[in-house]
Amino acid sequence: MKITIFLLFLITSLVGPVNEEPYIEGERKAKITTEFGDMIIRLYDDTPIHKANFIKNVESGFYNNTLFHRVIPFFMMQGGDPSSIGAPMSQALGMDNCPTIDAEIMPGRFHKKGALAAARLPDNMNPTRASSGCQFFVVQGFKQNDNQLINSGKTLTPIQKAWYKARGGYPFLDNDYTVFGEVIEGLEIIDLIGAMETHQAGVNKDRPLEDIKMTVTMIN
Repeated sequence: MKITIFLLFLITSLVGPVNEEPYIEGERKAKITTEFGDMIIRLYDDTPIHKANFIKNVESGFYNNTLFHRVIPFFMMQGGDPSSIGAPMSQALGMDNCPTIDAEIMPGRFHKKGALAAARLPDNMNPTRASSGCQFFVVQGFKQNDNQLINSGKTLTPIQKAWYKARGGYPFLDNDYTVFGEVIEGLEIIDLIGAMETHQAGVNKDRPLEDIKMTVTMIN
């Protein structure tokens, strides 16, 4: 039986990445090209399973012409499903059709705007929080106020709080998903994709009305 990959989505009032150290020379970078422009992704060294898996997928051309098939404004945009290539609007996407990889949920990695994280099945089906071997999401989120940060139930450092308050993100997901990279150039592309009109119901709920295709390449 096909099971849709689930990302925890907590509804909060809307107002209004990413690690705490700077980019380290020599870390691998990838470019996600869309109709709106390019996002440059830095891949973290401390999530080596996810890093190697993503690089393998990119170098094989796996992601080319896949879609950002699930876009939820002020939350995230999800893509990487191989069945999304050429998929009609009537087709359900985001199914669990990729092998999983072990979770690498690292302290200090958080869901600030631009965070690159692995999609996965929910805890009741996936108690180890293993990640999809292909599907990922990029966080948009929104700027948080102090009450929202408290209500997230997460223990945050002062630097993380500053990121969430000044740049935005989605702290409610922290320590639940593997964050394995971040957008270091092209954050505005996230907002453009997040502004796309989407289907509001049915099997294609949250899919943009016009397909947002991607091409992903390694650039170093």
